[in-house]
Amino acid sequence: MKNHYDVIVIGAGPSGAVAAAKLLKEGKSVLVLEKMIFPRFVIGESLLPHIMDYLDDLDLLPVLEAQQFQIKNGVCFHHKKDDCPFFFADQFKPDAWTYTWQVKRADFDHALIKEVERRGADVVFEATVTAVETSKRLQTVHFVHPESGEQTVTGAFLIDASGYGRVLPRLKDLEIPVSTPPRGAIFTHIRDVNRTENAGRNIFVHIFRNNTAWIWSIPFSDGTTSVGIVSDVDFIEACKAENNKEFLRLLAEFPGLEGRFADPDIQFEPRTVMNYAVSVKQLYGEGYVLSGNATEFLDPTFSSGVMFAISSGYKAAALAARQLNGEAIDWEQDYSEHMKQGINVFRSYVNAWYDGRLPTIFFSKNRNEDFMKQICSVLAGYVWDQTNPFVKKHATILTTLAHVIKMNEGENEESTDQ
Repeated sequence: MKNHYDVIVIGAGPSGAVAAAKLLKEGKSVLVLEKMIFPRFVIGESLLPHIMDYLDDLDLLPVLEAQQFQIKNGVCFHHKKDDCPFFFADQFKPDAWTYTWQVKRADFDHALIKEVERRGADVVFEATVTAVETSKRLQTVHFVHPESGEQTVTGAFLIDASGYGRVLPRLKDLEIPVSTPPRGAIFTHIRDVNRTENAGRNIFVHIFRNNTAWIWSIPFSDGTTSVGIVSDVDFIEACKAENNKEFLRLLAEFPGLEGRFADPDIQFEPRTVMNYAVSVKQLYGEGYVLSGNATEFLDPTFSSGVMFAISSGYKAAALAARQLNGEAIDWEQDYSEHMKQGINVFRSYVNAWYDGRLPTIFFSKNRNEDFMKQICSVLAGYVWDQTNPFVKKHATILTTLAHVIKMNEGENEESTDQ
């Protein structure tokens, strides 16, 4: 490790790794500080095709393809006895990637950061950042390492990709409350011995409790599957009570998967994450920028977390490199407004998911093929494509379409059971 770098990146997850890879490509020296030891477990295992654009640009696809992750061609939503499949080959965007992966994040994240390290980034694991001083030209980071003790390093620029660690949001008091209701998740991995050819490849999502809860199945290439439930915190607490009795019951009765998860071979004790939605006052400041979950995390409904982590890490690094090359960067317009635009598109879809507008569209008796292709491109992560009406008019189009469907088909009967 040197005393000074062009850029210091806090966090070695997908956002930090992609940021470091982009900076290296631009000829910058990079230090990555990571609190954990990799590989390490983290949730967020179903990816979106748009990330492939960034990984391809940075020539990171070969190292990930070597991991032989489960190919993900689409997603299937389920309610009662109705299915609504989306296949990424049927998107509105003509040049879009038609597949991505479902990954164990321990393996995905580890492969990315080790490749970045191989390319020349200095990576320090078990580095706990304790203090940061930022300014226009010099950033000073203090951290503690279990072997080398207290350390100080400087950089010309700082990218906080610390994820749920949220280093700069905590140190600089940037965190703000979110407007969405408090939700949580309970999840585990199982040995998927009853996996079928039809339902064994892609993510499968079933919505229940009047659109307030959903259960997922994300198959991996090693024969295991991630399963979990998202809902309000009270329901998640009830799911984990009495040794996860309700969670296991709902898993065994997972509609549409025909008892696939009855008597499951659980790989680890079910875990919970509560009140996961977070936000910040600002995405950048003098000498620094936030990326990934250090900025904002909405909801796992449409698997957008890793996509926003990677896209923001790439964008932050590209702008930082240009600034270090002497360009004047408008961080508000070029970064903050850009990222908020994409986040707000997904926010519209998350809100429409829980308030019933999106299920009304998904489970309509007469789905419009063109509309579904446009929605499919959103679900694939292409949330900056202003040629797509379901991106450009995201704030109103879902409301209008759901209203028209209800007028034509009548109100969908609500059900509080699964």
